[in-house]
Amino acid sequence: MSQDPPRRPTTRRCPICNRAPARPGSPFCSDRCQQIDLGRWLSGDYAVPVKPEPDADEEA
Repeated sequence: MSQDPPRRPTTRRCPICNRAPARPGSPFCSDRCQQIDLGRWLSGDYAVPVKPEPDADEEA
C-alpha cells in the first residue's frame, strides 16, 4: 500500500477581486467583495439556468 505525498493547503483567491486570499470559511476576501457579489445576484447578472416545464395544454 503506497501513501500519497502530503498536500499543501491551497490558497483560494477572491472570485471578485482575485487579488487577496479568501477569508477562512468564506469565498470572499472582504465584506465589500461579498456585497458586490450579492448585488450581482440581485440585479440578475448571475442566473441559474432552468429548463421551462411544458404547459399542461401542450401535453394533451
